[in-house]
Amino acid sequence: MIVPAWVQDAVFYQVFPDRFYNGDPSNDPPNVEAWGAPPTLWGYQGGDLRGIQNRLDYLQDLGVTALYLNPIFHAGSNHRYNTIDYLRIDPRLGTDSEFDALVGDIHQRGMRLILDGVFNHSGRGFHAFVDLLENEEHSAFRDWYHVRSFPLDAFGPGKAEAYEAWWGIKSLPKFNTSNPDVRRYLLGGARHWIEPGADGWRLDVPNEIDDDSFWREFRAAVKGANPDAYLVGEIWTVDPRWVGSSHFDGLMNYPVREALLEFLVGGQLQPSQFSQRLEAILAAYPSEHTHAHYLPLGSHDTPRIRTLCPEDSLLRQLFVVQFTLPGAPGIYYGDEIGLPGDKDPDSRRAFPWDEAAWDVDLHTLVRTLVTLRKGEPALRRGELHVLLADDERGLLSFSRASGDREVRVVLSVSDSDQVVLLPAGGSGWEPGRAVRERLRGETRSLSAAGLRVEIEPRGAHIWMPAT
Repeated sequence: MIVPAWVQDAVFYQVFPDRFYNGDPSNDPPNVEAWGAPPTLWGYQGGDLRGIQNRLDYLQDLGVTALYLNPIFHAGSNHRYNTIDYLRIDPRLGTDSEFDALVGDIHQRGMRLILDGVFNHSGRGFHAFVDLLENEEHSAFRDWYHVRSFPLDAFGPGKAEAYEAWWGIKSLPKFNTSNPDVRRYLLGGARHWIEPGADGWRLDVPNEIDDDSFWREFRAAVKGANPDAYLVGEIWTVDPRWVGSSHFDGLMNYPVREALLEFLVGGQLQPSQFSQRLEAILAAYPSEHTHAHYLPLGSHDTPRIRTLCPEDSLLRQLFVVQFTLPGAPGIYYGDEIGLPGDKDPDSRRAFPWDEAAWDVDLHTLVRTLVTLRKGEPALRRGELHVLLADDERGLLSFSRASGDREVRVVLSVSDSDQVVLLPAGGSGWEPGRAVRERLRGETRSLSAAGLRVEIEPRGAHIWMPAT
């Protein structure tokens, strides 16, 4: 199998390190802001690696099995996508030994850790670009970047004109990955963190490096260090080219997220339209990659799901679908307690550890869904089948079936009570069998006709064999 087997069983939790928990105030910068201050592109609030380690009990209680960390390497910003040193932990986050301690604790708990890799571009403080700024056309690193002209004029606001940069942003000069020295450095950096225990990489803007040979070499380098490492690419569209033996195990499944929001929140899609789009997205990839996609409701690049969806019933539906679809669900830190936030940097607020600020009901739901998914193989590995898409009544039902188990999900986008008949037949749905609704605890016996389900407006049910 190309894809690591553990991924389809995983429940991920994404952490923006500066805003999760401050476990060691001694590494805070002198201008550290108060915890919970309005987030900015330049301010630091003190979150660090020790803080993540200190809160592993919380994550384990939630049921998380894998962490995904936004960049943790030495950089010139709180988001750290402008790397200064790929081989060093940012000192405002901790030390190499604290990284080792975090990895050790994560693994001891049976959890995994993937890191955010930014290999398309560096920051201006990266040693090769510093040398280029100093020596310009005489620099030994002239061919590490795509230089158009000298002088570089790299500082100050505005667009990069003398060299290529990500989206033209001066602070993010683009590597020349065709240069063998650049490749050796970047691939060495990728191996450097896998060898001491990182379990994979989330690859930032990999389509900006439109070079199959680079990603083939990258995959070989990482899998050579750990064949069970997970590679997931940040690709925002449906594009099967990016999975397989020369690219990634899975992708960030933003297309399913977009379809979900249009269906459940925006009302732009009818049940039949959503089901057709969902089936098309899933069918675009081989099954093992579909099950290895990372499925988010939110991330550091999107507005918070609570802000996009302030209605509790709709938010509940979103989480129910996320945890019952193929792919590994990813929780963006704070989404499980209803943390609000608009587009970045507002989506990168500090986690409020005072439980009085939490949506406790939402936290309970997410914890329940995590437990349900971990305990039900059909939800992790089963194939999806649409059972009903009724536009007139606003109903959608689908199943996940594996072996002798079949889970059936029912959603209503109607504003009135509706009735759905789930027919008998199928794995564990024989007449006389008991089935249970797992969010409310109701148990019913199947008749020869099946199960008559009364579903409330904007409701979500998960039914499965009781034993």
